[in-house]
Amino acid sequence: MKLLKQLQAIACGEIKEDIDLSKYTSYKIKAKAQFLIVPKNIDQLKKLLHFLKENQIKHMIVGGGSNIVFTKDYYNGVLISLREFNDLKINDQKVQVGSGYYLKRLAYLLARRGLCGLEFAAGIPGTLGGAVYMNAGAYDSAMSNVVDKIIVLTPELEIKELTKKDLHFAYRSSWLQKNKDFICLQVFLNLEKGSADDSLLLIEDRKKRRLLSQPLNYPSAGSVFRNPPNDYAGRLIEELGLKGYQIGDAKVSCKHANFIININHASGTEIKELIETIKAKVFEKYKIDLIVEQEFID
Repeated sequence: MKLLKQLQAIACGEIKEDIDLSKYTSYKIKAKAQFLIVPKNIDQLKKLLHFLKENQIKHMIVGGGSNIVFTKDYYNGVLISLREFNDLKINDQKVQVGSGYYLKRLAYLLARRGLCGLEFAAGIPGTLGGAVYMNAGAYDSAMSNVVDKIIVLTPELEIKELTKKDLHFAYRSSWLQKNKDFICLQVFLNLEKGSADDSLLLIEDRKKRRLLSQPLNYPSAGSVFRNPPNDYAGRLIEELGLKGYQIGDAKVSCKHANFIININHASGTEIKELIETIKAKVFEKYKIDLIVEQEFID
């Protein structure tokens, strides 16, 4: 109660207490968190972070919750959502977007405007900031193909610009992953002019293909492992006969072996244990150390 009153006193945004994390993670994990706070602007975000750091209160930024696994039943700290950071400015082929903008929504909107280059992202869950953080990609394209620069909040709570070169994009990785105290606030995209009809047809065709090949009717976080060089994680897992393998309510999809699905009320512990089991079995058989795309949160 004391912490709640302190947070309310600093006017740092909308505050939700004792939240159900199944509503904020794509795995729909059975867990809770002490607080979720939604700042409305940079000033509120700065005030909140200053308070949390000064008082050594556990906290983290959450986007769409698409690549995080809470491994305990209760997160004793503050989750910060940047969903209000969703401004959008389009100037010819240059697009400036808040990091809290949902990626799927953005991909469809830009396609309808006849701007090409982000169609690959129409099936990727989560927010734009999260997509830049992990250099999300599909169909041989990735955020590194379209990002020009970003605006971040530094650990010292200063605003700084990082260019594409600064971000050191690589396969499913970026500079931000190694510098987690830098928070992406704005993203600048460079796109190409094209046909809205062609872009939307491409998106819909890929959507049909995903429905056939991916378990979209169950909660998941998309691909669990990065593909190793010149191979596919799903192929390795399938060859081991692990399709359908489960721990508790966490199950390897029978449709796509690189997806773990929540078939009922899976906990983060069950999902983590299943991921670690698959990783160990693949290494034992093939001596390939699969890299996990999901991030485990205690």
